[in-house]
Amino acid sequence: MKPLRLAFVVQKCIPGAFEKNLAASLEAVALAAEQKARMIVFPEMNLSGYMAGPKISSIAQPVSPELIQTLSAAADEFDITIPVGTAEAKEKKIFATHLVFSPKSPMEQYRKTHMAPNEQAYFSPGNEIQVFRNKDLCFGIQLCYDAHFPELSTAMAVQGADIIFIPHASPRGSSQEKYQSWMRHLTARAFDNGVFIAAVNQTGDNTCGLIFPGLALVIGPDGNIISKFIDANENIHMVDIDLDALDRVRSHRMRYFLPNRRPDLFDQ
Repeated sequence: MKPLRLAFVVQKCIPGAFEKNLAASLEAVALAAEQKARMIVFPEMNLSGYMAGPKISSIAQPVSPELIQTLSAAADEFDITIPVGTAEAKEKKIFATHLVFSPKSPMEQYRKTHMAPNEQAYFSPGNEIQVFRNKDLCFGIQLCYDAHFPELSTAMAVQGADIIFIPHASPRGSSQEKYQSWMRHLTARAFDNGVFIAAVNQTGDNTCGLIFPGLALVIGPDGNIISKFIDANENIHMVDIDLDALDRVRSHRMRYFLPNRRPDLFDQ
């Protein structure tokens, strides 16, 4: 099977600078398309910028028809799927939302289901666990704090996910320290469920009191690292994924655990 080329954007995102963040994102889409990427994945809330305090209400925006038209047109023009993040204002609530634009397809979205303690007073959680279909690929999206709940990854794997993208807006520490933090749980999400896990983070000083250490990481369904970008510089990290690795894991009766789980022992 032909490798799947993915692009992960380690991006500096200034809160409230929506048009600037969007322009930088569209530039990244064009660059990734030049390198034949099939998908380009952006960090959590990269369009709006990330804030967890009361000021988030001043920068959150509805998902406008103009934004949908712009990103849908980019997906069509470059034949690339674009998962991109924003603080979504809807019906007097604010959601951490990731939008999915695929060529010749309507927009889809995932709203973060698990809010971190410092987010809970300002954001509303989403209540839907879904997967997305893209040609022969099935993928899920989680956002940052979501990744600390193993059952969420399992629920996506049960729905058929081959890869779970985990965009982050995770500040503090160096790139190496953040990498070591991710390694404590993200490898388990891949290994236990027989799926690829791919994470990407914001980077740089967002000028609103948070400094992000960057980082992009791809883990195979065997739990081993495929690719990593341990750096705080802005970057489009390109990765070729061998989807045959899924078959190698899932055809091994001792290395693919999901078919042998006991859902009858759990609430779901």
